Amino acid sequence: MIVNRVAQSGIITLNLEDFFPKQKTLVFDLKPFLFMELILKEKDFRKSLKEHDWTIYQAKNVAITCTADAIIPMWAYMLVARYLEEQTEKVFFGDENTVHSILFQQTIATIDVEQYRDKRVVIKGCGNKPIPPTAYLEITRRLKPVVKSLMYGEPCSTVPIYKQPRK
Repeated sequence: MIVNRVAQSGIITLNLEDFFPKQKTLVFDLKPFLFMELILKEKDFRKSLKEHDWTIYQAKNVAITCTADAIIPMWAYMLVARYLEEQTEKVFFGDENTVHSILFQQTIATIDVEQYRDKRVVIKGCGNKPIPPTAYLEITRRLKPVVKSLMYGEPCSTVPIYKQPRK
């Protein structure tokens, strides 16, 4: 008789892909709005922003960045955020990876960790979506105080991360 010891072990698998942001993330780069992609001219910048089609950002998360090696005054980011705020889900400073890291941390912060109290938990390691390292750090920080053991990988092949001391 074949016995599936993994299924009988009571290990709970937590897949961080389940917490992947549902809304699409777009990046708003200031570089094309700069004179010669290097210098911010206020009058031209304001005109370009006014003429820009902001509806493409509707119901999306937007990362504001500047990929040019230019000095950008803070008010420029604020002005872009003002326009975006009317269309978007959320506005962030940084790139797409930064947005995903922040959103993962916000989502993981809402998890009811009590459901994992004194349980053996495996954080799934492989998947189809890019999970930021900050998500693994945050889930470890949240679960360590309550779990019996915390592992990384797949239930059939795990790397131990934490084991609760015997009482």
